[in-house]
Amino acid sequence: MTGTYTLHRGTAPLLISVPHDGSEIPPDLAARMTERARRAPDTDWHVAQLYDIARDLGASILRPRYSRYVVDLNRPPDDTSLYPGQNTTGLVPAVQFTGAPVYLDGQTPDHAEIAARVGAYWRPYHSALQEELQRIRNAHGRVVLWEGHTIRGSDLAFLFEGRLPDLNLGTSGGASCTPALQTRLEAVLAAQRDYDWVANGRFKGGYITRHYAAPASGIDAVQLEMSQRLYMDEDTFAWDATRAPKAQAMIRDLLAAAIG
Repeated sequence: MTGTYTLHRGTAPLLISVPHDGSEIPPDLAARMTERARRAPDTDWHVAQLYDIARDLGASILRPRYSRYVVDLNRPPDDTSLYPGQNTTGLVPAVQFTGAPVYLDGQTPDHAEIAARVGAYWRPYHSALQEELQRIRNAHGRVVLWEGHTIRGSDLAFLFEGRLPDLNLGTSGGASCTPALQTRLEAVLAAQRDYDWVANGRFKGGYITRHYAAPASGIDAVQLEMSQRLYMDEDTFAWDATRAPKAQAMIRDLLAAAIG
């Protein structure tokens, strides 16, 4: 992988963005971080591998190279909180999902460094995202922007209590996609018995879902936050080849419904 992202261009009216797939941290930044943070533990591990099956559906796939610890591509550039009143991590996270610090004492980035990272890493990803959305909409008259995310499904009291449902569908409370699309996706989830799910629960959709959605103009945006226990070992971050295919089949069914 070169540059700050890779883009696979497909033929269907579907763009999959996996903004937390990247795990690389430049050595000069890693040297300022705690030992645990250098492992980039809050990565959406293997999420691009999960969504590889979408290539067969003709999807375009946009994925970053670098960790969210460098800059979080799913946060607004002014770092306004997406979940006011709830714990979360910011544009350039200073704390991990556990609440532990990312940086060694005195090494937290200042405003100038954060602005530089936005320019170097955040803006190229979003420019590519906008351009691909426009290309697909021009070709098909519509596009579904699908935000693929995964997270540890339990033991993250800093972010949420108890156990997260297996599948967490986010449409900004129904504002980021048409009612018809939401109905199709919820029908797919309700028809299966392997996984529990919720729509617009703790995760309603991040910056990308909310910012780029324009259902009236042919751009539907949906976020799926999947619990990592469905396809990997949450402690070692290892891909689980026995569980992952079932999770991928679930994703495929949802994506097929999304593009109709």
